[in-house]
Amino acid sequence: MKNQKFSGLDNLIVAFDSALKNLHESDHNRGARDYPAADQPEAPLSVQQKQEIAALMRVNHAGEIAAQALYKAQSLTADSDELKQDMMQSADEEIDHLDWCEARLRELDDHPSYLQPLWYAGSFGIGLIAGSFGDKWNLGFLAETEYQVVRHLDKHLLQIPADDTRTRAILEQMRTDELKHATTAEHAGANELPKPIKRVMSVISKVMTKTAYRI
Repeated sequence: MKNQKFSGLDNLIVAFDSALKNLHESDHNRGARDYPAADQPEAPLSVQQKQEIAALMRVNHAGEIAAQALYKAQSLTADSDELKQDMMQSADEEIDHLDWCEARLRELDDHPSYLQPLWYAGSFGIGLIAGSFGDKWNLGFLAETEYQVVRHLDKHLLQIPADDTRTRAILEQMRTDELKHATTAEHAGANELPKPIKRVMSVISKVMTKTAYRI
């Protein structure tokens, strides 16, 4: 049993089961690392500020749902066992991010995006397509995705109030992790994506961001 090989269909079923857990678990203990905001005081935020910060965290949470789907899909299509392992390790770190975003949303009395299944399904399909072109393009897609996330987090860090150190601590740790994922992919031999592909990725990201901000 230990040496049992799983078929492509088996792997898809496992990934689907993982998706259900990520979308519906409520114990918030899936991640391995401590909550970055745990030792930060809560700032005296106005109702409007809380709503704005919550909207931003809802966007980040949707991004982490998408990241889970991308990493799991790309790990299924990767040729290298080492790359598969790296993808799964990165996915585990994204679970930490998912939990942190959920925790901050609860503190702000708000909710994640109602469109989580859509974000997961769409991103999983994109991940399968990206991975089908081979490991170097798989890594290139991963690196570009993470760099776009880093730029996105930079904007959020500028938008949140200066005294909201709880949200800031979360976003800064997420930024550190995403940048590490991008540079790791580059060092592993990622191909740089053509500019038209990068632009398409950016457009898709903006659509998801604007939608998750509100819904």
